[in-house]
Amino acid sequence: MADNENSTVTETGETTVFTSETNQGAGTGTSAVAPGYGTGRRKEAVARVRLLPGTGKWTINGRTLEEYFPSRLQQREVNSPIVLLKLEGKFDVKVRVDGGGVTGQAGAVRLGVARALNAIDRDANRAALKKAGFLTRDARIVERKKAGLHKARKASQYSKR
Repeated sequence: MADNENSTVTETGETTVFTSETNQGAGTGTSAVAPGYGTGRRKEAVARVRLLPGTGKWTINGRTLEEYFPSRLQQREVNSPIVLLKLEGKFDVKVRVDGGGVTGQAGAVRLGVARALNAIDRDANRAALKKAGFLTRDARIVERKKAGLHKARKASQYSKR
């Protein structure tokens, strides 16, 4: 952790310390802490997210965040709207998610959390969430199979003779 910290001395002689840790200033967000609800979708996955004032406990389909998303990358993805607004430890998150795969479900949960935070305090949260792209639904879905082709675009090999 010591290698992540840097300090600079300003002209007035004051020492300013900053770090590259992601949760610097955790829990210092200016958002209101109230119950909220949001729905997120990604590919075939649908997530229904409830935010309740609490201690930062995650429950996804009755399991903890670490049990449901063992990958640190997906844990960071679903928690990113809360980290962005510096609201760690202020909300308990309850999620019901179904459909799709693990990556699609993680994207759906992230969108649901961002929409719930937006619904709680639009004035304080919307600008930051919008700028980070968390309120935008990713509309990319699987292309349908076309008639006469093996898959959406894969055709039989062409033979001239």
